[in-house]
Amino acid sequence: MDEAMEKRLPKPEDLGAMTEESLKAAFAGESQAAEKYTVYAEQAEEEGYANVGKLFRAIAFAETRHARNHFRVMGQIGATADNLLAAFEGESFEVDEMYPAYHSIAKAQGNNQAVRSINYALKSEADHKDMYTDAREQVLAGKDIADQQVHVCLVCGHTATGDVPDKCPYCGAGKELYKTF
Repeated sequence: MDEAMEKRLPKPEDLGAMTEESLKAAFAGESQAAEKYTVYAEQAEEEGYANVGKLFRAIAFAETRHARNHFRVMGQIGATADNLLAAFEGESFEVDEMYPAYHSIAKAQGNNQAVRSINYALKSEADHKDMYTDAREQVLAGKDIADQQVHVCLVCGHTATGDVPDKCPYCGAGKELYKTF
């Protein structure tokens, strides 16, 4: 990171309980705003409003910066092995507790599209847990993971490494509906 930028960024500090809760809430709000504005940008562009899309994308970027600053002050950025463990724990919560509970509620209320969305996420999050576990094992051994492509289904979020699947195992989308990283 550029030294001039680094010295201007907020630094981690010991926080009072109320300040910490405030920053956690602000982090969540800014993160949600950034994602929401990115979706709004795509919609504006689809409707032919390229410059409105650009405005949404720029403000989404700013909201992401706000979230990152809050995250940094809370001391949530650690060494890669620690970050992988935190990511694994987050995915575990989603797979083991959050999405099963949300699924039950949506099913009980007859919200079939919500059930579908939750199922897509639940299946993908389980894959993410495994990927983070494997990556952490490599990092703890002092190694990087293999240099291979990572593919994400644009419909459901299924994530695969190596060759792109011909068909998504979760939603049935064809390989042309995967984004490759």
